[in-house]
Amino acid sequence: MDHWIARIMEFLALPEFGLSTVFVVSFISATLLPLGSEPVVFGMVKLHPDMFWPTVLVATAGNTLGGALDWWLGFGAHRVVDKYAQSSHHGRAMRWLESLGPKACLLSWLPAVGDPLCAVAGWLKLPFWPCLFYMAVGKLARYVLMTAGLIWVFPGGWHL
Repeated sequence: MDHWIARIMEFLALPEFGLSTVFVVSFISATLLPLGSEPVVFGMVKLHPDMFWPTVLVATAGNTLGGALDWWLGFGAHRVVDKYAQSSHHGRAMRWLESLGPKACLLSWLPAVGDPLCAVAGWLKLPFWPCLFYMAVGKLARYVLMTAGLIWVFPGGWHL
């Protein structure tokens, strides 16, 4: 078991695998699993400043595809959600999402609510391609602002 964990850690190590690690972590962090991709994106950019845009674009792609997976999971989850359809909060949230349509997916970058929002968009059968577009725009803006902001706050990096 320890050998298996060591192999996974070796595979996910930065910078040895670089952009593939950024993609995998960004994809997984966009699912409903509790994982953040920001430290990996920031670490990659700090290690390789010339890779700012490739890193941000790969993270955006991975995170957007993870959001697409959430959309498809939501699309197929009618029976489970129907159990909670009687809640007043549920009705209000559904009306809000239906009024915004695919543009609600711009908020997919938000912590805690963004990933479930993608699933709910699929459950509501909001159009997939416009949802995917708005997810990508929101996630790209998040990665650009977050990474640029962290570089500005920590220009010299940190030392252990």
